[in-house]
Amino acid sequence: MSSPAREPWLQALDRRDATWWIDRVCRGGVFVGGMSAILFLTAIFLFIATQGLDFAWHRLSLGQLLTGQRWEPTVEPPEYGALPLIAGTAWITAVAMLVAVPLSFGAAIYIGEFARGRQREWLKILIELLAAIPSVVWGVIGLQVMKPVIQQLFDVQVGLNVLNAGIILGLMAAPIITTIAEDALKAVPDTYREAAEALGATRWQIVRKVVLPHARPGLSAAILLGIGRAFGETIAVLMASGHRLMIPDSIFDSAATITATIAAELGEAAVGSDHYQVLFVLGLLLFGITFAINLTADWIVRGRRGHG
Repeated sequence: MSSPAREPWLQALDRRDATWWIDRVCRGGVFVGGMSAILFLTAIFLFIATQGLDFAWHRLSLGQLLTGQRWEPTVEPPEYGALPLIAGTAWITAVAMLVAVPLSFGAAIYIGEFARGRQREWLKILIELLAAIPSVVWGVIGLQVMKPVIQQLFDVQVGLNVLNAGIILGLMAAPIITTIAEDALKAVPDTYREAAEALGATRWQIVRKVVLPHARPGLSAAILLGIGRAFGETIAVLMASGHRLMIPDSIFDSAATITATIAAELGEAAVGSDHYQVLFVLGLLLFGITFAINLTADWIVRGRRGHG
């Protein structure tokens, strides 16, 4: 007597071997890894929001925060004017980009278009090693090396200033800008270069008139991501900028940034106090700025791919 027919899904289960289960486990692991980034980002935002939104909504004037010129949260009455912090962050980031962008684009063009073989590989390794230097080491360089150099070279009394922090921050942001810019140059099809060579163009003419125009969206995204990297740096800027809570008038003035202020004051603020909560409001402001910068960079890259 023949055995009764089994359900189709049971028959299929019998045919599943170890390879099928390994594939399922790997797919599940990749899915969890991908979703974890979103979950962590959401958790960070919710943590910052729960610490600062209530204070920002009920007891803090947004206009005062964004336009006030005095940051004195410990006096009576407290002053929560973050404009000096925003201005200091903008000044230092601007100087950093003036330093980082020419260096990064020059390095990316040389590595992507002129270097060959081992030279290219060694240069890429050196740039990656530059990115691996801890930020506190960069801060020590700004404090011990750049400070006396700026004082002697520009005949200023204060060597911990916007220029010092901008140079250090520019060197820190250069590796990520170089890497992304090189990827943007590689994305330009080789057929464009070959067509330009067939017309008699020199190597530099190919780079200037063919490669760079077609790689412009990727290069723009590299600059924006470099700005995001500069906005989020803390310890090196705190050590090299002088941390002066006033709006700077020139690159030789000391300045304070949003991140440095949070790092310097959060440990001293009483948990749950207005001072403690307003620092989390600054964190929300910084979170929004960096999120907008990264979103813009992603939009530029995706827009270019869509038109391609």
